[in-house]
Amino acid sequence: MTLACRDLVVEYSGGGYVVRPIDGLDLEVPNGELALLLGASGCGKTTLLSVLAAILRPRRGRVSLDGLEVTRLQGSDLTDYRRQKVGIVFQSFNLIPSLTASENVQVPLRAAGLGRRRARERADELLERVALSRRRTHRPAELSGGEQQRVAIARALALDPPMLLADEPTAHLDYIQIEGVLQLLRQIADDERVVVVATHDERIVPLADKIVGLSPRPEERGAPSTVELFPGEVLFDQGDPSDLVYVVEEGEVELVRLLSDRREELLARHGPGEYFGELGPMFGLRRSATARAATASRLLGLPLTEFRTRFREQKLSDLIT
Repeated sequence: MTLACRDLVVEYSGGGYVVRPIDGLDLEVPNGELALLLGASGCGKTTLLSVLAAILRPRRGRVSLDGLEVTRLQGSDLTDYRRQKVGIVFQSFNLIPSLTASENVQVPLRAAGLGRRRARERADELLERVALSRRRTHRPAELSGGEQQRVAIARALALDPPMLLADEPTAHLDYIQIEGVLQLLRQIADDERVVVVATHDERIVPLADKIVGLSPRPEERGAPSTVELFPGEVLFDQGDPSDLVYVVEEGEVELVRLLSDRREELLARHGPGEYFGELGPMFGLRRSATARAATASRLLGLPLTEFRTRFREQKLSDLIT
């Protein structure tokens, strides 16, 4: 059983402009491995999980699980995939408040047509596996955050899916609860399942077999470089990973944003001595606009640390003079 993504592109409209959080992603995760989608908020982690779960269709590329091309599924085949192949652990648990832990785990089993007795037995088996057998009659409000997450994991495993997707599974947990949940996710992957976890929590890194960075790490990308552009030539596109901060030495560069109706919005023009693009590498974000030469231009691209040093010295010099 192998999960594979090839040349995956996801694009959607948000706030009137085009967002492309996933652009040309290739990924392969065999069963028995835990893959980590690591990155800041807004970098596309949850979006990618939605594509893997066949909740969202990509603009381009394909997803396959054990040879089954997920991106081509429709109708009942799509329903069967979501029900039988994928278990999802939501960030906010999504437990039904009025039901006990056991009853929450039984929900997908009953929906799949399993009888009441067998569903209860299966739920109790899973709750024992996640070390909650003594809490099976408790409702969510009577459980700690870590216990609620364990119930959510048991529910995701109810139909024995070959792939488990977890969205920020440690987001609402303290450090004591986190340890148990992380050990459980590692054990689930060791059971010959594909496990994909989306998180910004780097404490999970040592448990992962594969790490997919969906946003550049601040201050770790790029080297100083000089770039010469012809009029109309693009320096970087909206949605590209961020690496350098650019200082205009000659010419003029315009920043434009692609709108959802495919028109462009002019955001700014930068001339000699001005800089742009610092927020992307500073916070590990993708480019929020396209940079394009309005005239023949020469730019100096600086890594964030060097940019800070140079412009700090420039500001001190300005104060002295």
